[in-house]
Amino acid sequence: MSNDTEYPGRTGEMSDRPSDEMRDYEGRGLLSGRRALITGGDSGIGRAVAVAFAKEGADVAIAYLSEDDDAKHTVELVEREGRKAVRLPGDLSDPQRCREVVAETAEALGGLDVLVNNAAYQNPVEDFAELSDEQWRHTFAVNVDSFFHVTKAALAHLPEGGSIINTASINGLRGNKTLIDYSATKGAVIALTYSLAQSLQERGIRVNCVAPGPVWTPLIPATMPKEKAESFGKQTPMGRAAQPDEIAPSYVFFAAGRMSSYYSGEVLAPIGGETLPG
Repeated sequence: MSNDTEYPGRTGEMSDRPSDEMRDYEGRGLLSGRRALITGGDSGIGRAVAVAFAKEGADVAIAYLSEDDDAKHTVELVEREGRKAVRLPGDLSDPQRCREVVAETAEALGGLDVLVNNAAYQNPVEDFAELSDEQWRHTFAVNVDSFFHVTKAALAHLPEGGSIINTASINGLRGNKTLIDYSATKGAVIALTYSLAQSLQERGIRVNCVAPGPVWTPLIPATMPKEKAESFGKQTPMGRAAQPDEIAPSYVFFAAGRMSSYYSGEVLAPIGGETLPG
């Protein structure tokens, strides 16, 4: 782990803060009147998505672990756009909390139209033999189990025309030797997306996935050694990590029926110019 900050990471502790406030983004009413729940919505990609959704006219609930300062700032950003925002702290490795955040969202916002499953945990391990049973189970509990429990609870609220967007990763597409458990969960998220898209088609609910490459968020310095964090993303063809602001429009695309009404079971991979065979 980095010596600079501890998991789950806080934006205020980063010396090089990410661009995650969508300051130059101009909405067009694509999500007018919609109500969204974003897990892992306090910072990074989740924050950028929350603000983009608000700029498109949506009210937003954000579920997060314990990063109250980041969550409060995200709420302020959403409210500046004239939209309602709700903070829902709690550990989504707990199935009961998953169900509660859905119920609390629907009550606070008057319903639920868009679900973004974005909460994630990672902890690099240099040697596979050092990967503990406890870490393996916890990574799956946050990165896969929470998606299952939140999505299942959301079905009671999502209408025809609703949208579910799952966050995967480049690591779920090609693996990562130091993030084996994380990569396995993200591969599972992609398969879950394909399966749910087929299962929920009759309900008229679209299910899609965004699988980013390296993105500069508080999770990176919180879970990586300093030297790796400093070179994070430089291996991509573009030579840098993405900023959350560059990833959030993919979620707007999938959330807005006007943009993606014929998309379900799709994986959109903003990965900095890398091309994958197969």
